[in-house]
Amino acid sequence: MLNFKTIRLGILLSCMLLLVGGCKLGRSDDDGIIKLRLAHPMAPGNNVTLGYEKFEELVEKKSDGKVQVEVYGSCMLGSDRVAMESVQRGSLEMASSSSPNMANFSPYFMIFDLPYITDIKYQDKIYESLDEGKLGDFFDRLANEINLKPIMFSEYGYRNFVTTGQPISTADTLKKLKVRVTASPVEIEVAKALDMSPTPIAWGETYTAMQQGTVDGEGNTFSLLCDAKHDEVIRYAVDSRHNYSMHILMMNKDFWDELPADVQAIITESAREALDYQRSITSKLEKKAEQKFIEQGIKVHKLTPEELAEYKAKTRPVWDLFADKIPSELFTMVKEVQQ
Repeated sequence: MLNFKTIRLGILLSCMLLLVGGCKLGRSDDDGIIKLRLAHPMAPGNNVTLGYEKFEELVEKKSDGKVQVEVYGSCMLGSDRVAMESVQRGSLEMASSSSPNMANFSPYFMIFDLPYITDIKYQDKIYESLDEGKLGDFFDRLANEINLKPIMFSEYGYRNFVTTGQPISTADTLKKLKVRVTASPVEIEVAKALDMSPTPIAWGETYTAMQQGTVDGEGNTFSLLCDAKHDEVIRYAVDSRHNYSMHILMMNKDFWDELPADVQAIITESAREALDYQRSITSKLEKKAEQKFIEQGIKVHKLTPEELAEYKAKTRPVWDLFADKIPSELFTMVKEVQQ
């Protein structure tokens, strides 16, 4: 009969084997195939999801099947933060996190959370800087410092406020609403600036929170809200476009460095092509989702220029709250691409 010491020794040996297995992250001993697990929180059919599925297809095609990507969406391997922490410590190859949730790893990622810091008319310039310019170089260095390697800066889109019961339009109509936010300090301060009550809730729990009245509303892209079935509980929406977000795909830096140069090239090339595809479909999916809202009876208020200016004026002081947490050079780089 096994005694306690024997059981404890067995557990210890099992843990050691798991650790040893972790050193061979992503590699198969049997056939030499490199396997990459990619975790993300987005729903099926979402623009971010479709981009990662395209990335999977391209990597496997360009490598003749020698590199295989396994995509796990809908928080199957944990929320943004949990999955990214797994990548950071080396127990998972790749994970995608929204830029607001990346603030958990470095406050510098908050630059894109700042309200109205960018506009859709400057998107191409921002992407150019991220893909092959100053912004990309900056975030590559930043990620490397926390053992991460940026692979894709996917377009997530502009967040809009929605509610389950209270009509919303101008900034004043948002007062006293309990609104779901991420853990991003910026997002929390934006809600406060608009006189709302911010309530941090994990994405996977937001539908239930909206349904049960834990919160009155949330801010997100119309596309994701439809994909995640939140349109079942939403009654009102406003195209506030108050926050631009990306989904950033990261790989464990140590694992990336150990990959053969030709595999790195395949991943980089596939990511670029998948990004072109993903960004090209985002606007169409957002318009399609807005039309679905309208057809379902959800009231969508379109802001007038004057109403939009009011949103911007109320939230502009949030920039000052984070001026000492975000390098001035980063502010400068973002402003430069909008000139």
